[in-house]
Amino acid sequence: MRVLLADDDELMRELIAAVIEAHGHTVESFADGDAVWAAFAAAPAALVVLDWQMPRADGLEVCRRIRTHAEGAQAYLIVVTARSGSQNLDAVLDAGADDYLSKPVSPEDIVARLRIAERRMGIAAARRTAEAELQRARYLAGVGELSLAFQHEINNPLAALLANSALVSSGILSPEESAASLKVVDEQARRIAAVVRRLNEIEAPRSVEYLKGQRMVDLAPPSSGSPR
Repeated sequence: MRVLLADDDELMRELIAAVIEAHGHTVESFADGDAVWAAFAAAPAALVVLDWQMPRADGLEVCRRIRTHAEGAQAYLIVVTARSGSQNLDAVLDAGADDYLSKPVSPEDIVARLRIAERRMGIAAARRTAEAELQRARYLAGVGELSLAFQHEINNPLAALLANSALVSSGILSPEESAASLKVVDEQARRIAAVVRRLNEIEAPRSVEYLKGQRMVDLAPPSSGSPR
């Protein structure tokens, strides 16, 4: 995992970086907030560790900037601070941080926070995957329901249209029969056009049961007086 670290204290940077790297991660270190923000903006990282008080942008400002980035919501942010008290900790969380490290910082503290971060990031990644799969499943279900609706609403008029068109083209019908078949062709073509028009006008698709265990998008003509 790529980690961005910002602290104006060189010894603190080296300590935190050494512990994180010892656990198999890659650390990019910076001495001020603007530098770490530039690095994140150029290439977002999964984990960002920020000192609260440092030159240029402080840790809380960097947190706020990261959360406005297109990929900032997925980053895990830890703020390192010597400040205590509920108001200060509320400020850390309000800025968008996920967790904090209290100074003086020990290697054990860093390891504990790193393990918490890894676990929470794993849970968040699993949730995003599940949400994406659910969205895809809903999309595919919607495609299936729409396909079934087209079959239901269009197949019958299309079959009648094609049959009468073939009869007219065959030349075996009398003029009166040809006129009648052409009327059927016109009616069924208009029926199909009406279905397509209703599809374009649907704002909130409604699913109805077609057969037991099968559902389709409702493309039937609205009943008179009822809104669609």
